Amino acid sequence: MFKHAMVLVMFSLATAGSAAADDGSRLLSIDHYVQAKSIAPAMNNADVLLYVREVALASSVLRAEKSQGVVLFVHGAGTPANVAFDAPYEGYSWMAYLARAGYDVFSVDMTGYGRSTRPSAMGDPCNIQKTQQAQFVPGLLSAVCAPTHPMPITTMESDWNDIDVAVEYLRRLRKVEKVALVAWSQGGPRTGGYVARHPAKVAKLVVLAPAYFRDGPAAIPKPAFSDEGSMTAQSQTDFNAGWDNQVACADQVEPGVRAAVWADMLASDPVGATWGRGLRRAPRVPTYGFNKAVVSKLTVPALLVVGAHDKQVSPDRVRDLYSDLGSTQKVYAEVACASHNAMWEKNRILLFQASLEWLRDGSVNGRSSGELKLGY
Repeated sequence: MFKHAMVLVMFSLATAGSAAADDGSRLLSIDHYVQAKSIAPAMNNADVLLYVREVALASSVLRAEKSQGVVLFVHGAGTPANVAFDAPYEGYSWMAYLARAGYDVFSVDMTGYGRSTRPSAMGDPCNIQKTQQAQFVPGLLSAVCAPTHPMPITTMESDWNDIDVAVEYLRRLRKVEKVALVAWSQGGPRTGGYVARHPAKVAKLVVLAPAYFRDGPAAIPKPAFSDEGSMTAQSQTDFNAGWDNQVACADQVEPGVRAAVWADMLASDPVGATWGRGLRRAPRVPTYGFNKAVVSKLTVPALLVVGAHDKQVSPDRVRDLYSDLGSTQKVYAEVACASHNAMWEKNRILLFQASLEWLRDGSVNGRSSGELKLGY
């Protein structure tokens, strides 16, 4: 267990709601920095600061009203949590949606992501995949270069420990026994693997597009990767192209959302923003510890959501997870006209509402088990 040597908390009143300072309906954004010893391979048990963002009603922060519960959002393979779940576009913050419903809502960036500590290996563009180096960082590299850190920068094991640091912090902060976890994409194995190790600390689970393979490895593969590089990088062109490939409905994406999300992405990575025309960096984390043998033992109530047009995590893979999950309280929900980025699209409200119902009632549309189609 990590010991938290220091916690820094900063309040921001850049929120929606009444201008009155004592307005309990105003949303507050609060930055927490939680210090811990990291077991990430690139950190060698050094101190790290994990960025935990809180979005909450002022009345909840001041304890004027009892919270509905504590929720922790966990991000996927590339996009940091605050960008994924607190999008800076009116009506697009999943965190704000749950906060307005009375929940104490937090998100955490793993080591190497967003505003959490970045291992020094991430400062070297040679650790990006070789085929991407010239494309993403022209001017920084005169030629393709060999990685200076060819091994994983972080791992699932270090991510599970980072989640536990955040969960323990929230349990003490809010004096609760359990928290609910909400995740996206590779956040599926992150939260699923965490629940397998700490079932008594998790009340409920909500995962959008969980990255699941029934026959995935139980432990970290050896070698973890070959020539892929220990760090991923994404340009705005690739961000847009990956999204465009999953747009199947005329009004699926509202104009202006992409630019707002990408700007927030670059703001979360001020170093990557200076490379080439600007990019997002993240550790390349091999997925393991989230296969049929693991999930068949999980009994936490779980809501699994997928966009009908998701081409990164197909609905069939999410159905596999639904079938394999050991919980008797589980729902598979497919959202119409939605992609892997469902929380940034017009039908996001169906996702947001389903997550609220699950956290509040343990059911969606009155169903505590089974498969649902939303928006059809």
